[in-house]
Formats: sequence, C-alpha cells, structure tokens
Amino acid sequence: MAATSVSVMSPDGGLSRYLSEIRKFPMLARDEEFMLAKRWKEHEDPEAAHRMVTSHLRLVAKIAMGYRGYGLPIGEVISEGNVGLMQAVKKFEPDKGFRLATYAMWWIRASIQEYILRSWSLVKMGTTAAQKKLFFNLRKAKSQISAFEDGDMRPEQVTQIATKLGVLEDEVISMNRRLSGPDASLNAPMRVDGDAEWQDWLADDNQVSQETRLAEDEEKSLRMGLLEEAMAELTDRERHIMTERRLKDDPSTLEELAAQYGVSRERVRQIEVRAFEKLQKAMQTAARERNLVNA
Repeated sequence: MAATSVSVMSPDGGLSRYLSEIRKFPMLARDEEFMLAKRWKEHEDPEAAHRMVTSHLRLVAKIAMGYRGYGLPIGEVISEGNVGLMQAVKKFEPDKGFRLATYAMWWIRASIQEYILRSWSLVKMGTTAAQKKLFFNLRKAKSQISAFEDGDMRPEQVTQIATKLGVLEDEVISMNRRLSGPDASLNAPMRVDGDAEWQDWLADDNQVSQETRLAEDEEKSLRMGLLEEAMAELTDRERHIMTERRLKDDPSTLEELAAQYGVSRERVRQIEVRAFEKLQKAMQTAARERNLVNA
C-alpha cells in the first residue's frame, strides 16, 4: 500500500470541520481490528486498510496538537501525521499482540517530526538522533527546571539539561539560542482559522480520549520493557551509575558516585557515557526486532 493508495480526509477544507468529521468514525474493538489487519496483510483488502486508517485519525490529530507550538500550519502537521499513520497500517503485524494505536504512534510522531525538521530553516544541523532529541525535548526539559526566561540559561541549568538529554553543553546552548531567537519564538501564539468550534476543540485538550490513553499506556509498557531488556546488557556498575544519573528524579552527582566507587569524577562520567551508548544501541536493536522502528 503506497501512502496515497488509501483515501483519507484532509484538513485543507477547514480544520474545525475536519476535526468534527473525524469524530464520526467509530473506534475498533480489539478483535475487529485484528481481523481487519489480517484481511489487509493476507489479501490487501483496501476497505480493511481504510477502516483502520479512519478509525485512528483522531489519534493523529491529538498527537499533532502537541506540536502546534512550532509555528507551522496545524493542518499540514496533521496531514503529515496521516502519512505516518498510513505507513503504520501498511507495516502493522497483528500477530505480535499489541494494538495498532500503539504501533502507529511511533510512525505518526516520526513523520511529524521529520516534517518539522524539514520546515525549520533554523535547524539545519538537526540531522543526528541526538540533535533531533534535543530539538524536540528542550522546551520540556527547561520547563521541568523552571527555566522559562528567554535568553541564555544559567550554567547549572545547561549542565542539568545536557546530562538529562545525553548531549554536550555547547549543543544545549546553541539550540536554546536558535529556538529563542526573535524570528523563531516557540512561545508565539498560533493563528489558525479562528472558528469558535476550533477553540472549543482546543479547550478540550486536557481530556484524553480512550484511544489515546490506551495507546500511551501500551507505548509506556513497551518502552519500559525495552528499557529493562537493554539494562540487562550493562554491567552491575554501569547499571547502577545509569540508574543514579539518568533514571532518578533526584540524580546523584558525579562527586557522590566517584566517592562511592573510589574513582575520579571523569571516570564516572566516562562509564556513564559508555553505558548510555550501550543502552541506546540495545533499545534500538530490540525495537527493530519488534518492527517498531525503521531498520
């Protein structure tokens, strides 16, 4: 199935109308979804694919709303998410045991993020996995440490974010300056169609749908499973340092761990970096084996 072989609705004709129309498509029960997925996989039944796609258009819209602060037309963001959804339907393996919504979330987000990166001329350097992660997580990381002000962050804030996201401090400083510039403020309000119905839809943003909640719960479970498997690839010391430095709400300092192991701060930092790289590689390998990401 090519991305364009299944006709889906487009938000081009009016966002409020589109959001209202996609609510009319019923959600699929687990058994019904399984049978439709089998029909597509074994017989390439276009009607089965169409029903799977349309029943998840609300999920795409919900995910797309999380990216409305990047200054791009939200209708285009939704359209890109729909492309990711159709790719997910194409590659979905129903016999693996998880729901389509869980699998599709990975593809929808990847498609939207690639579109945003292509559209942002300020982020030409955002091509590596680490840079993409920094681009899409910097605002959240800043909010978690109450770094709301514009301009450069304090050195300790930069260090905290760099450690949390596994990037260099210089990369945090550079990305923060790019995203805080006068021509690229991510906090600028978006102007959409101004329709009251659209505003009503946004006001309901905190009410998570059953489909979204199910998908997020299953995704969290999958991620935790991947993390647990990957952690088993580490040595006891690597596992302990990773847990203390990256997985705790109140992470231990390099000094504390250096004293505990009787080594230098630099040695602890080296072990942390090596463990983080091993963990990433193990998780990516496990995800590919489950057909959750591109090979």
